[in-house]
Amino acid sequence: MKSKQTGCCSCSSGCCNEVNINNEKGKIVIDFLYLDLTTCDRCQGTDKNLEEALKDVSNVLETTGVEVEVNKVNVINEELALKYRFKSSPTIRVNGRDIQLDIKESLCKCCGDLCGEDVDCRVWVYQGKEYDSPPKAMIIESILKEVYGTKDTFVEEDEYILPENLKKFYAGMKKQ
Repeated sequence: MKSKQTGCCSCSSGCCNEVNINNEKGKIVIDFLYLDLTTCDRCQGTDKNLEEALKDVSNVLETTGVEVEVNKVNVINEELALKYRFKSSPTIRVNGRDIQLDIKESLCKCCGDLCGEDVDCRVWVYQGKEYDSPPKAMIIESILKEVYGTKDTFVEEDEYILPENLKKFYAGMKKQ
């Protein structure tokens, strides 16, 4: 659904068509990539915060004609990790952009217990503080920046190599 408003104000600057200028398709795609929603506190917290963030921002997006597609992907093996260029769990991408460009990880007891290995999961850094799950405000800010912000050129790195940490997780899961 695309919103094309005209004449909403008298400034004639095109500000009322901003959604269409910056998000021509009127749609955003959010990918939530994770290792486990049954055991991992970080993945569960991220899922919960994503759902709450979407609920909080949905009226704004709907009113401005932006459609949201959410894909939740349980990256259960190396093949899926390669397909999605999965670097750390959990991950949220908005229109292909990771909402946290720098990846920081710490020991995740839940995923370690799940696979029988010491593995690290993502730590989110927002406004100078670290979180095990991305705060709702961080998710909302990322969505709104993608919809209303300036579009810069997005360049995906040429080569993807499965991180050692994920290799260790998947190898441990095969043993289980």
